[in-house]
Amino acid sequence: EPNPEVEAIIDELVADMAAGQLADGYFNSFYQQVCLDKRWSNLRDMHELYCAGHLMEAAVAYFQATGKRAFLDVMSRYADCIGQTFGSEEGKLPGYPGHEELELALVKLAAATGKERYGRLASYFVNQRGQQPHYFDEEAVRRGEEPGRPWHGSYEYTQAHLPAKEQATAEGHSVRACYFYAGMADVARTSGDAKLGDACRTIWANLTRRRMYVTGGIGSSFQGERFSVDYDLPNETSYAETCAQIALVFFASRMLQLEAKSEYADVMELAFYNSVLSGVSLDGERIFYVNPQAYFPDGYRFDSRGPRIVGSRPEWHGCACCPSNLARLLASLGGYLYSTDEDRLYLHLYGASTVECEWAGTKTQCTITTDYPFSGEIGIRVDSAPANPATLCLRIPGWARSHQVCINGEPAMGAVADGYLLLERAWQDGDMVSLAFPMPVEMVEAHPTVRHDVGRVALKRGPLVYCLESVDNGNDLNQLRLAADPDFTVESKEITDLAIPAIHGDALRDDANAWDDTLYRPIGESRMLAARITAIPYFIWANRGAEEMLLWIRQA
Repeated sequence: EPNPEVEAIIDELVADMAAGQLADGYFNSFYQQVCLDKRWSNLRDMHELYCAGHLMEAAVAYFQATGKRAFLDVMSRYADCIGQTFGSEEGKLPGYPGHEELELALVKLAAATGKERYGRLASYFVNQRGQQPHYFDEEAVRRGEEPGRPWHGSYEYTQAHLPAKEQATAEGHSVRACYFYAGMADVARTSGDAKLGDACRTIWANLTRRRMYVTGGIGSSFQGERFSVDYDLPNETSYAETCAQIALVFFASRMLQLEAKSEYADVMELAFYNSVLSGVSLDGERIFYVNPQAYFPDGYRFDSRGPRIVGSRPEWHGCACCPSNLARLLASLGGYLYSTDEDRLYLHLYGASTVECEWAGTKTQCTITTDYPFSGEIGIRVDSAPANPATLCLRIPGWARSHQVCINGEPAMGAVADGYLLLERAWQDGDMVSLAFPMPVEMVEAHPTVRHDVGRVALKRGPLVYCLESVDNGNDLNQLRLAADPDFTVESKEITDLAIPAIHGDALRDDANAWDDTLYRPIGESRMLAARITAIPYFIWANRGAEEMLLWIRQA
């Protein structure tokens, strides 16, 4: 809804930006105030182009929301300045951002303005990265510094170790990486570059099948906020920066635009409902920067990582990228739920909402009612139908073992292609589609090479991953193991005024009292006590204090 007060604030800021912008279009408050003579001198470490990208994204968003062009015009002039400075032509700098973001922003700017040169500039930045001689070395020499690998370990950190089309694994700083991969997918789509699209698919497969947590979290290494190696997914020291999961949502959505395959929406859903939402408290007032997959308060007392891995969300952060990133993702969520392609309307994510769009050449409206992800029951009402026969494409989630669909109360059939159920018909105003996905409790196991999870299982229900907290299950959560037949039940539980489906199940607890004062002893003397566990959705943890949390539970 329009907000005149906020709009007035933004308009004032935009006027200040326009007044402060240099004649050649350059705009960066730090360099203009502190060291303008050093602009463009350290792309590797400074965030000039990264900041430019975020400003361009903001300008596009403001234009889409209000129709006002002033901000868009300021950023178009800045994009032209960048285009006149960087490129493969003689006299230009053959550089690229140290922290990616500009690439995807330029594609957005091209779409909003209709100026194809911004798309070509995005393609240049994507394809120039990692070329030899290495630009980061050349600029280091100009600064009087030793050339060679950056201080943070390697060119992989900035995804500059290889040209984009030769990259095959998710490497380096996880936020930079997924911003870059999103930009790669954007350029592959808009330019028709098939080899670039193939590289995106290869990286996607490595990321989601070898380097992603069961919650959709990415970037397992605290050192460098980065990807590690295949199957290295520690739980207590998981970094999984909130911005990284948001960046994964961006990458997934771009892959979905490249090709409508449900595997991309599956990951987008997994990340959003678990590792993205875990980043914010239920009241929206506090934010996690780091999202551990297990938490034991005393375990970090003497660990240098402890100050970043916390059991309660801080109100703010010195590096405040995550709060604003969360805010913009949540505010733009509607754009991730649906897409259209000629006579097809795709439903990628399910949530109570109304969509107004052009479908099969007609302006249409559909209303979705659901309590998803807590319930698998979804209703889709066609309020105003397309004039011509059209196809409604409903994603069948990868976690769903079965589904039922009815149209106006009658069972319906349709082909399933790339994970989408295709319902083609001459739609009428008032048509009602009912879709149901049963949501039983499932135990999932990790690949045996994930050493941290061997002999353990995680609990899932629908798209939600569950965890244990000591407030429900007592301390020393690792003493618990699931019974051979856990006999799971699902009951409503209220946590800070939110009613959620909690999982209850039979378990066993090691009798620690039977150990007396012994630290080690021969196997076979352990005694187990009957117990009952309560598991809650992972995204809700740490809303009742800094409690122990465990995601992977020992098997019987």
